[in-house]
Amino acid sequence: MAEIRVNGVSLYFETRGAGPGLVLVHGSWTDADGWSRVLPGLAEQATVVAYDRRGHSRSEDLLTQGSVYEDAADLAGLVRGLGLAPAYAIGDSYGSLVALRLAAARPDLLRGVAVHEPPATGVLLADPELRPIGVAFAERISAVRELLEQAESAAAAELYVDTIALGPGAWEQLPAPVRHTYIRNAPTYLDELRDPDALDLDLTALNRFTEPVLLTQSDDSQPMYGEVLDLIDLSLPKPERHLYHGAGHAPHLSQPEEWVRVMLPRVLG
Repeated sequence: MAEIRVNGVSLYFETRGAGPGLVLVHGSWTDADGWSRVLPGLAEQATVVAYDRRGHSRSEDLLTQGSVYEDAADLAGLVRGLGLAPAYAIGDSYGSLVALRLAAARPDLLRGVAVHEPPATGVLLADPELRPIGVAFAERISAVRELLEQAESAAAAELYVDTIALGPGAWEQLPAPVRHTYIRNAPTYLDELRDPDALDLDLTALNRFTEPVLLTQSDDSQPMYGEVLDLIDLSLPKPERHLYHGAGHAPHLSQPEEWVRVMLPRVLG
C-alpha cells in the first residue's frame, strides 16, 4: 500500500502505467477503487495515479471539519510530491470541483482538466434565473443530510444512490464491496455538506486557467448538471464539451471503454 504525506495528512494512492502524468479525483462517498474499470485502458499510454481523498477509505481521517480548499491543496501536494507537474487531472462529480479549484488556484500544476457533472449548486444559486434549480437540488440533498445527521449511514447511502446519483433501484444493483465503501465513507459526505464553499466555484478565477478543459455530461442525468456546465463553459478560455448517451452520473463505471476513448486523446495532448 503506497502512501504520501501532504498537508499534514497521509493519502493512499496507487500508480499504474508509464507516460504523461494523469491524476484521477474521485467523487463523494467513493474512493480510488471506483476507477478500476478504466485504469487498465489509461495505463497503456499514461502514468495514472488514483488516490483516496482525505478521510476516505485508506487515507487518513483527521476527524476535523474539512474543506474543499484542503482537498484542492491535497491534490496539489500529490501532483508535486509525485513529480507529475504539470499533470492532467480528471474529476468525477465532487472530484470535479476539487480539480477545477486547483486549476483556478494553481494553473501551473495542470496541463489540462476533464470533469464530469460537477454538483456546483453554488453557481446556480448565484444566478436569479437558475436559483430555483439549485434550491430544488439542495432540497433533495437535505433528506440525505438528515439521515447522516442521525448516523443512519446505510439508509443515507441508499437514498443518495437511488435519488441523486444513479437512479431508482441502483443501490441494490451495486456490488456488496461498493455498497460497503459508500457506507464507510458516508461521514465524509456530511463533512462536505457542512462546508459552505464545497459546492461553489469561483468562475472569475477559472478564467485564468488557459489550458484545455473538457466538460462532460450524460443525456440521462439531471438537467441541473447541464446548467452548471454551461456557466463553467462561459468562464473558460478553452472549453470543450462531450455528451455521453445513456451513461448516467458515472460513465467511467457504466461505459468504461467509451470513457477511455474519450479521455485518452485529451490526456496525451
